[in-house]
Amino acid sequence: MRLLKAAACGLFVFGCHPREGRAVSIVNYAGRQAPVSLNGQQIDLLLLLHNQERSRFGSPPLAWDAGLATGAEQWAARIGGDGILEHSGVEALGENLWMGTAGHYRIEDMVGAWAEERQDFRPGRFPDVSRTGNWSAVGHYTQMIWRDTQSVGCGLYRGRTWEVLVCRYAPAGNVMGDPVP
Repeated sequence: MRLLKAAACGLFVFGCHPREGRAVSIVNYAGRQAPVSLNGQQIDLLLLLHNQERSRFGSPPLAWDAGLATGAEQWAARIGGDGILEHSGVEALGENLWMGTAGHYRIEDMVGAWAEERQDFRPGRFPDVSRTGNWSAVGHYTQMIWRDTQSVGCGLYRGRTWEVLVCRYAPAGNVMGDPVP
């Protein structure tokens, strides 16, 4: 059985503050955590997948931020080890989460799950940006394409049961009343 979960940080809902290198790691969990750096190709892929979506709307490309990646890696290891998908609550940063059954997904699938929200997205002022009437149906996607966001850093956890991808964004998107993209 393959399971997939995703969560997007809604700044005004989850208590995130509304305005405020090249290293990322995979953490292997086999009774203990052991960080292993992702290679440049994997980091480039994460940037490419984000920037392809941003280019659809003329949003400037994101830059990789190793500091964001370190924090994302630590959070991915924590929630992956616990098997619980929850936001970190770090203020001033956007955060997208993805969780799925270990060994069944590629990075393209993980980020692709967020990008698939495009089908329900409509440009507008946040939170009125979803064809469904529910902004959370497009919250990962709006963070990916948020025009004012400049950098991203991601961490990936691979355990025996779960894989977790956490991407953090600065400055945060999904700001109430701001235009999207």
